[in-house]
Amino acid sequence: MNTSDRAVAAYLGLAIGDALGSTVEFMTPREIALQYGIHDTLRGGGWLHLKPGQVTDDTAMSLALGKSILAEGRVDALASAHAFDAWMRSKPVDIGNTVRRNLIQFRKTGHPEAPYSVHDAGNGAAMRVLPVALATLSHSENAVRTACRAQAHVTHNCTLSDAACETLVFMVQDALHGRDKNHLLQQHAHQLVARHPEFRFRSIKSVSNPSGYIADTVQAVFQSFFDTNDFASCLIDVVNRGGDADTTGAIAGMLAGALYGLDAIPDLWLKTLDPDIALQCKQQAMKLILVD
Repeated sequence: MNTSDRAVAAYLGLAIGDALGSTVEFMTPREIALQYGIHDTLRGGGWLHLKPGQVTDDTAMSLALGKSILAEGRVDALASAHAFDAWMRSKPVDIGNTVRRNLIQFRKTGHPEAPYSVHDAGNGAAMRVLPVALATLSHSENAVRTACRAQAHVTHNCTLSDAACETLVFMVQDALHGRDKNHLLQQHAHQLVARHPEFRFRSIKSVSNPSGYIADTVQAVFQSFFDTNDFASCLIDVVNRGGDADTTGAIAGMLAGALYGLDAIPDLWLKTLDPDIALQCKQQAMKLILVD
């Protein structure tokens, strides 16, 4: 399995996880079980009344960021801010409160970095970080961290958000290079917890109904990712926890896609995913890994 296949799988995994999770976003596990039994189909619906295979802001903001990176040849804060602002002006199907507030502030000031705030520890920067992972694949650790923060701080300037974004990027990059799940666990997930105990995901009960708080999101994703053994099981497990399921699904999808590759993604999910979105994901993935 080569790097480009894994990169495409990561991007498609993000979009599929987003589309799968959107159906049950803001539902509890009990509500999901009562309505669907086990939710494992790209059926659309949900509170946004989406079509089967339609995605939300997680994928849309990732594609907007990826487009700006390809236009600039690098991750650039101002270009990212303009890309996100243009996306917001397109009247998207969904947008997070922190994203909206700080993009409105950007419109007023022209400054692409939101003020630091411990209250901006949401998952809005982490959900869209995949293009950074792909575009900085051959870069130094410091350069990767700088790129992560350039895009993240447009809307989420917060230590916990930064820590999650950077860890997810390094995990994706190591998976793209063929490192196994145990390596991702020991070198990245456990190291994140050592630095920031808020992200502890072992020795706690199974996370259900995870909120948009970045620690809740990462805990749910890590439990699902490390405790399952294939792409489909990972995504089904995480979205059936409910809560902010489109984002937990998207993040789990990019990790599982990078680790397991294209052949692991169920054909029915690939066929149901919005074909235009699928094409954009494939094209961006192939181009972003060539950014130097």
